[in-house]
Amino acid sequence: MSDSQLDALRRKKLLELQRKLAVREDKTETVDANAALDRVFRGRAWEVFNTASYQFPQAMSRIKDLLAGLASSGKLKEVTGEQLYLFLTNLGLRVRLHTKIEFASHGELKPIAEKLKSELKKT
Repeated sequence: MSDSQLDALRRKKLLELQRKLAVREDKTETVDANAALDRVFRGRAWEVFNTASYQFPQAMSRIKDLLAGLASSGKLKEVTGEQLYLFLTNLGLRVRLHTKIEFASHGELKPIAEKLKSELKKT
């Protein structure tokens, strides 16, 4: 083998190792971001975060990195679902959460539509 062939082979092997390392780093960053957010998210924060991620995937990936960095550095201590929702609204992301109103009647949870129907029948 000539020197040029050996250099080409070395470069190829180096590029392959760099790609593998980059993939491995991406996986650890994702795990670390989720772990960092898990330490600070309280209540329904994950529900709000996941819903927002589904509705705004590009924006939420950047916000995830930002929040994870703040959580890792200790600047972010605790985030509730309400606080996260307000933060996202202030950024201009109108997150549409699934909302269901139910009431308790005789030990059962019933939808509000059923309550209204029964009230209308009484009158």
